[in-house]
Formats: sequence, C-alpha cells, structure tokens
Amino acid sequence: MRRPWVAGNWKMNGLRETNALLAKGLSLLAAEREIDICVAPPAPYWLQVVDAMEGTGVRVLAQNVSEHAGGAHTGEHSVSMLQDCGLAGALVGHSERRQLHGETDVVVAEKFAAVRKAGLQPVLCVGETLDERRAGETLSVVSRQLLAVLESQGPDAFDGAVLAYEPVWAIGTGLTATPEQAQAVHASLRAVMAAFDADRAGQLRIVYGGSVKAGNAAGLFAMPDIDGALVGGASLDAQEFLGICHAVRQRL
Repeated sequence: MRRPWVAGNWKMNGLRETNALLAKGLSLLAAEREIDICVAPPAPYWLQVVDAMEGTGVRVLAQNVSEHAGGAHTGEHSVSMLQDCGLAGALVGHSERRQLHGETDVVVAEKFAAVRKAGLQPVLCVGETLDERRAGETLSVVSRQLLAVLESQGPDAFDGAVLAYEPVWAIGTGLTATPEQAQAVHASLRAVMAAFDADRAGQLRIVYGGSVKAGNAAGLFAMPDIDGALVGGASLDAQEFLGICHAVRQRL
C-alpha cells in the first residue's frame, strides 16, 4: 500500500495574520499520522509556517525553486535557501509556472534534479490544457512531461518523489476531472514509469490536483492509482483541507 500524500498549495495568498489563523486550524492534522501532509506557502512566509507547523508532522514545501545553485538570478531562490529555512521539498513544473512563466520541460527537469540532489522531495506536476484534452492529446502531453525527467535522470530519480497530475482546465475553475478520467491518466503515467522500472512504478505516489474539495475527495481517492491530492484553493480553508485529509485516510 502506497502511503497517502496530501499537500496544500497556498499560491499567492496569505498574510502573517491570516497564515497564523490557518496554521492554528491545521494543527489538528497532528492526529493524521497515517498520511503525509504538506503545505506550500508563499516564500516570504516560509519561516512563519515552518515554526507554526512544528510538532504537527506537517511539512512545508516551496511552490517553486531555481535550477541554479546561486548567483545573479534576481527574484529566485535556491535549494540551499529551502534547506536553510527548514523546508522539506518543492513543487516543480506547476502548470501556472509552465503556462504563465514559460518553464519548459527541460527547465522543469533541471529543477527536479536540483531538489533531488539536495536531498529534498521534488513534486513533479504534469497536466494538459483544455485544448489538448479536446484534441485527444492528454496522454501524450503528460507522458512527455514525465519522460523529460525519466529519460534524463532515470527511474531512481523518483525514489521518494511525488508525481502530481493536475489538468490545467480544472485548476481554479471549479471544474474537476471525474474520478474515472483522473484514474485513466494516473494509470497511464504509472505505465510510463513501469516501462522503465516496474517495481518503482508500483511504489510511485501519483496524486491528483484540480479543484479538489472535501465533497469530491472520497470519489477520487477510491480510484486505485490516485494516492492523494495537491490541493489549491480548498487548502486556504482549514476545515475543507481537514476534510480532504480525512477522506484520503479512508483508503487505508
């Protein structure tokens, strides 16, 4: 049984006061020891949230990281900065980074490698746009994004990593893939990994992201290849996020 994994991506939301209130609500997650739980706050609040989550078992991730070790890269932050602030890992290749900031598969793979080399947890995000889904290109798109890492770094690069399928058309739109649609993509991604290493494919945690809420979580988590969730807007509400975590625990 793969250990369930749930993360809340706060995106560009939060202030110190509201973060403190949210963190207080999330302190109840200390009881959820059977699953891995993370939050990804904006960079200015890393230390605040790391301190607030101490003793709860909730780990803190970065929403983004530079592929460079340091130097003249204004506005970026390196893996050594993540380590220094006590972060456990980073999202790489989130659709908003790919779509709005022009990150290519090559750049995403380099970021994945940097996080892995530092001994932190990389969370590789893959997903298709609505036009790509309508054109029947979903599986080719997500496979290409996964292969960018597999072919450059090998299947062992995913030891301890997480793969997140997040259809672009279901992020922040209120739309969500049906459990069956999500399962089909998750199974395809696992098959891509299995072509490289069947054992690692069986161990790889693949989670779903795309308007996940407490109300639809149970149906998604009932699918055999959905091992958790990368949660966006619902993670800004402690009770919603708690409900999602409770739902994923039910698959144990």
